[in-house]
Amino acid sequence: MPNEQFSGLSTAAVHAGEPRQRAFDAITPPIVHSATYTFRDSAELIAFQSGELEREEYGRYGNPTVRAVEARLAALESPSAPAAALLCASGMNALTTVMLALLPSGSHVILTDDGYRRTRQFVRTMLARLGVSHSVVAAADPTAIAAAIQPGRTRLIVTEAPTNPYLRVIDLAAVAQIAREHRIKTVIDATFATPYNMRPLEYGIDLVVHSCSKYLAGHNDLLAGVIIGRPPIISALRETQGILGGICDPHTAYLLGRGLKTFALRMERHNQNGQAVAEFLSRHPRVSRVHYPGLPSHPDHAIARAQMRGFGGVVSFEVVGDLQSAMAVVDRMRLAYIAPSFGGVESLVEQPALMSYYELSSEERLAVGIRDNLIRLSCGIEDASDLIADLQQALADE
Repeated sequence: MPNEQFSGLSTAAVHAGEPRQRAFDAITPPIVHSATYTFRDSAELIAFQSGELEREEYGRYGNPTVRAVEARLAALESPSAPAAALLCASGMNALTTVMLALLPSGSHVILTDDGYRRTRQFVRTMLARLGVSHSVVAAADPTAIAAAIQPGRTRLIVTEAPTNPYLRVIDLAAVAQIAREHRIKTVIDATFATPYNMRPLEYGIDLVVHSCSKYLAGHNDLLAGVIIGRPPIISALRETQGILGGICDPHTAYLLGRGLKTFALRMERHNQNGQAVAEFLSRHPRVSRVHYPGLPSHPDHAIARAQMRGFGGVVSFEVVGDLQSAMAVVDRMRLAYIAPSFGGVESLVEQPALMSYYELSSEERLAVGIRDNLIRLSCGIEDASDLIADLQQALADE
């Protein structure tokens, strides 16, 4: 079914990428568990090798279950323009595949200071060994990005929108324009936004990366990542993946495809819960600051409203007090589970100082922007009234 048939995102989440008539007349697409695929004769093999016949050959290069989910993800991210998607073993694998493919030795990459720590770690350690240098600039600041460009060396701009954990939102059109002027590729990790809330390709961004483990799958039960962009660049990245081997297995793809069926419905609730919780926290006397793009107090509220349909279910906030004060609030919560990750149907809560930066001292954490009293709450699809009641009792004076 061509993507043009789908006027709504929820319809695409259910139907895109799936043929109307399926094997054995089943409503559920099959899981094709095969590592290799046979050819009827040498003539069919020659037709495949010469490009006359499209089909699978070996599991590292493609799988029917995986391709169906890739088509649906591409339709969700870019419903009005041709796009392709490449499923990967994890969100981190998706991002590292892009950087390894697009950054030769001697090149330079720009990334922002508020973002996933493993992304920065990969750039600082692995890419540095390969002779790739980098600059880290302030999040959500296109001017800082432009100033960091090294003519002839900068090949890639990598950022998040919204960022992790402070949910900064950069002007996508401005970044895309800067990159075009200098012939630089752009990559946006839009995991926090999802295609429901924001579509960076529509603003001229070259590649969008998602950790499918989060909102896209939605049930905290799989690891996968995806790269989405125009077909020619995705085709080139698929060749790189065939070498690196970071593929998504068919059973994981099936679970992801099943999760996508309810993607739009879940995102409506995540958006509603995130906004309600952020507004509650912004009025609470034991909360010193709330980081949520849906609040007028957020520094990027205006650009977020212009670019985003909703603001997601993740709310970061700072409690009055220190590390122990935040620990006490987290430990008193009854609904949210203490765990890493976000975007699932269950609410999750974490204290970044303990979950992601435990090995650093308070001073070292503060140097990279992580405050001891910071809490990141991923609102699930529970009732907002219950989430707020839980927060109310957790924040109550002892």
